[in-house]
Amino acid sequence: MVSLPIRSLALIVRTLEGGGMQRIVLQLAEAFARSGIQVEVVTGHGAGGATGKLLSGMSIRYLPRSNILTSSLALLQARPHDVLRLLPLLTPLKPDMFWRLPALIEYLRTARPDAVLAAGTQSNLAAIIARAAAGLPARLVVSEHNTLSIVAHRGHGLFRRAYPRLVQRFYLEADAIAAVSRGVAQDLAHTAHLPEELITLVYNPVDAERVVRAGQMPVEHPWLTDRSRPLILGVGRLHRQKDFPTLIRAFAIARKKRDLRLAIVGEGSERRMLETLSHQLGVQDYVLLPGFVDNPFAWMSHASLFVLSSAWEGFALVLLEALASGCPVISTDCPNGPREILQDGTYGTLVPIGDPEAMARAMLATLAAPPDAAYLQTRAAEFSVDATVAGYRRLLESAE
Repeated sequence: MVSLPIRSLALIVRTLEGGGMQRIVLQLAEAFARSGIQVEVVTGHGAGGATGKLLSGMSIRYLPRSNILTSSLALLQARPHDVLRLLPLLTPLKPDMFWRLPALIEYLRTARPDAVLAAGTQSNLAAIIARAAAGLPARLVVSEHNTLSIVAHRGHGLFRRAYPRLVQRFYLEADAIAAVSRGVAQDLAHTAHLPEELITLVYNPVDAERVVRAGQMPVEHPWLTDRSRPLILGVGRLHRQKDFPTLIRAFAIARKKRDLRLAIVGEGSERRMLETLSHQLGVQDYVLLPGFVDNPFAWMSHASLFVLSSAWEGFALVLLEALASGCPVISTDCPNGPREILQDGTYGTLVPIGDPEAMARAMLATLAAPPDAAYLQTRAAEFSVDATVAGYRRLLESAE
């Protein structure tokens, strides 16, 4: 296998607003830029404060949204023989990246990066189609970050239900396919009927040093300075995937045995429902929903316990971030990622999905005998940014 060094790289992701995948893309962009590669993050939505912290050799390109006629024509012109398969991508409810397909094609045609790395199903599909339409010879690696079968089954919209067929049709046109956990790789192969040997495992990274530094930053909230009551922490979008109702129910059960507090950091459509549930269970004075925060690591460093209550994940980066903070963790044994990260329960307790009784027992047991912080941090250190970058570089630079 021949290695072809790259001088310029386009990292394609739907949005840079919140979420683990978005933080990962920015981490990778910084790491590639430090290695001397000219990196451009290509996205449809804003990066928040990230734009003020860009390294030399790193930039962000925003793709404007086209109208339905222009975006649909671009897709049909790119793939005139795939009209029936592409119908879910032609409707007004199509994925966001396909509204931006004309801009992506034009970007690749003019910028002509040496290599392209896409992240997330819709970005992967858009990148494959745009590269061909732009006539770009650059090597393209697509990376799957979520469990395809669950996204297709539970996701809203016709296009998500069509993902398995679209992935089966188009992913083999990429030069390499990466998956962020072994479970995601196996599910991708099974759901889209792809040869599993063509999917490479590249774990998501955690910048442990950055997490520790951020965890030492001051945060003004009395719950973080009051050590008289243990603080249980959840972090993530207030979305059904994260199943925070189970966490609140488990907290209410555990609180009958011990004086505890619960904070769930994040924002989303389920806020009102979670607030109502807290009142119904009589724990509203002990449950805090502070919304989105810029520095969740400061909360992790002050928490007595971190709990991931998700119904499904692709990798669960937030678990690694909690471990890097030295915070004890509990997680549902959901697909996919937590079991791999926690090494079958060696570094944190795994509990069944949607079982508040089991979660409450695990909370009380872990609080009674918390593991050593340094021991947890050794596990997080195994998922370094350098290791992830090396994995992607092998895929981006290799040529048959």
